[in-house]
Amino acid sequence: MNFSNHVLLASVFGIFVFCGEVLSAECDSWQSRHPEWIFCDDFEKTGPLVAQGRFFEHDDNKGDFNPAAGTGREGSVGMRVRWQKGEVEAGNLKVSFGRAPGSYFAKGNRPDADFRDIYYRMFVRMQKGWVGNPFKLSRATVMAKSDWSQAMIAHLWGDEGERLKLDPVNCTDAAGNVKCSGYNDFNNMSWIGSKAGSTPLFGGNFDEKWMCVETRVRLNGAGNQDGVHEYWINDVLEARRDGLNFVGKYGAYGINAVMFENHWNSGSPQLQER
Repeated sequence: MNFSNHVLLASVFGIFVFCGEVLSAECDSWQSRHPEWIFCDDFEKTGPLVAQGRFFEHDDNKGDFNPAAGTGREGSVGMRVRWQKGEVEAGNLKVSFGRAPGSYFAKGNRPDADFRDIYYRMFVRMQKGWVGNPFKLSRATVMAKSDWSQAMIAHLWGDEGERLKLDPVNCTDAAGNVKCSGYNDFNNMSWIGSKAGSTPLFGGNFDEKWMCVETRVRLNGAGNQDGVHEYWINDVLEARRDGLNFVGKYGAYGINAVMFENHWNSGSPQLQER
C-alpha cells in the first residue's frame, strides 16, 4: 500500500512521534532505542511477513499486495497494492501486540502487556491519476476471543467522498460483556459517532506525494465515557472524537491488533496502485 518506509505503533507512554522527524533507518534497533514503541516494520527485512515479531496475517491478493523495492520513501521498500478494475478486495496486513486470546494472533510483540492507549502511523501515496476513495484503510481493535470476537473497533476509513473519517464502534454491553460474535459482527455493533477530516486525500491534489497518517485510540476507563479516537495527516489534527464509551466495563484485554486494509466497497474504477 506503499506503507513506507514503515508501520509504527507506540504506546501512550511514549511521546507523539512527529511525521517530520522520520529517518530512513528509524526501525533499526528500535526495541533498544525506543522502548516505548510497540512495533516497527520498514519492510526491508527479507523473509515472510507472517512471522515472530512481525504480522500475524497477510493476504497478498495473488501477488498484488507485497513488498516492492523502490516504491517506499527515499527509494526504500514499500508495500504496494494494485487494484484491478472493479476489484473490491486487494489484500491486507494484520499485526497483533500485547496479550491476545489465542496462539494464532501471538507473534511475540510485547505479549505480556495490555495497551489501552496507542498511536499508530503509516505513510500512504497514491499513483499519478488516482481516481476514487477506497473505503477501508485501517482499524484498531480489541480481539476478545479466539474466534475473532471483538470488544471494540476504531475504524479509520473513507467518508465516501475524498476524505478519511473516524468511525468508532462499541461491541459490549454496559456491564462489559462482549456482544459481538466473530469478526465484523455488524448485527451487534453500536456505532458511536463518525467524524470526517478536512484534507481531501483522495481528490487528486496529493497524487505521488507521501502523506503521513497517524491515529490515536484510547479506551475508556471502566464504566466511564472518556475514550478518544483521533487522527492527523502530516502532523495536522484532522478529526477527534472524545467522550467515547468503547467497551463499557470490559477489561479482559487491551487494544491488541491493528489491521491495514485495501477493501474498496464499490470496486476500483480503474487499474491503479497505492
